[in-house]
Amino acid sequence: MLLDSARNQAYRQAVFDNKDFIQGKIVLDIGCGTGILSVFCAQAGAAKVYGVEASGINEIAKNIVKENKFENIIEIINSRIEDVTLPSKVDIIISEWMGFYLFHEGMLKSILEARDKFLKPEGVMFPESATLFAAPISVPSYFEKWSDIDGVSMNTFGEKIRIEASKKPVISAIEPDCILSDPEIVTWIDLKEITQEELKLMEAEHLVVCNKSGKYQGICLWFSCTFPSQDTEPIILSTGPEDPKTHWKQTIIVLPTEIEVEKGAPIAYKLSLKASEDSFRKYNLEVTMLDSNEIQHPEYCSCYMTKCIVIRAMLDKYEKDNSARA
Repeated sequence: MLLDSARNQAYRQAVFDNKDFIQGKIVLDIGCGTGILSVFCAQAGAAKVYGVEASGINEIAKNIVKENKFENIIEIINSRIEDVTLPSKVDIIISEWMGFYLFHEGMLKSILEARDKFLKPEGVMFPESATLFAAPISVPSYFEKWSDIDGVSMNTFGEKIRIEASKKPVISAIEPDCILSDPEIVTWIDLKEITQEELKLMEAEHLVVCNKSGKYQGICLWFSCTFPSQDTEPIILSTGPEDPKTHWKQTIIVLPTEIEVEKGAPIAYKLSLKASEDSFRKYNLEVTMLDSNEIQHPEYCSCYMTKCIVIRAMLDKYEKDNSARA
């Protein structure tokens, strides 16, 4: 992750854009790893930084702190954050807590417990909010290459691989031209306000309209995180297909079979994220395909279904008539 330039630059820029706010403040870096975020905060003028790391890498973090001559500011604590005691509340909590599709194998539960225990009422979270997106996609690597493997048709084997892939999300980088529609927001969370209870089950029902013809073969998930800003535009770390590559890549839910779609075709599905009962760091994903004829479309739906074409024509006529009267 240290070689994840997009991640490092986003955190560094967010810290230094808030330099005036960070100066003289107390910072808690949760899951500090090698201590790079702790050092950023010290460089920005923090009075005290507590870097908490449960693994053995904390020894490396201590050496990094010493190497950068911040021993008097940064204190590395080898512990689970749940077991830590601090002498005072903190002004800032910073952490790179995000997992695959934002929540899976992440540290959010620990972050929220630390927030409730250590953050001052007027304190700030870095990042301060996060958004999970979804869009239908083509996944040619799971469908199209199996018809000719050095002159041999292997479609039967390819079908078996797709069935197995549909049971478990795939982490992979998706090319932007594989996205079939504009993305929809699955969920948005405010790190200062979200509760543990709200994270147990998150559901979204989407109806999207294809902006190109293609093969509907899966659902792609990615996320973005927004950092606080005092005087500048907020820094956003985004992990989408069109953004700079990160170690999170994207999450793909492969469908067992493909569906040919045309430009303007509606695609309806329900996406559920449920916290695992076995581990608070894991989430189960479930996709339910819906019939676009049976669910309500947006008022100004751009799909090619007759009812939506008629409604668009009526709305356009209404707007033109109002403009003429004005």
